Amino acid sequence: MDKKKILLAEDDELLASLLTFRLEKAGYIVIRANDGKQVKEKLSESIPDIIVSDIMMPYLSGLELIDFVRNQLSLSVPIIIISSAGNEENVLSAFELGANDFISKPVSPTELLVRVARELRKV
Repeated sequence: MDKKKILLAEDDELLASLLTFRLEKAGYIVIRANDGKQVKEKLSESIPDIIVSDIMMPYLSGLELIDFVRNQLSLSVPIIIISSAGNEENVLSAFELGANDFISKPVSPTELLVRVARELRKV
């Protein structure tokens, strides 16, 4: 079975490392981006099976990322948004723009694994 590729867009180094470790241990290939600029670069190189992105990021927010993936690239790749800003507005905007799921911080790596697997099963 081909390993699934996850694009992880998270500017918090510690969290990104923790999530990368858990995702790789679960058998995924993790492509990391620390900010929106890197996200665009990575997406131009290859299309992941799923995108996990923080809402608050330098250069390009998670919301702008969803808009970019859905409208400019016209991709239906599942997108899971992570946000500490548990404000409903962001969450609703994320879903309106085409996000598939939302997890609030602090992120439980186990919960992320379950949600990633669930989204990948739907594809």
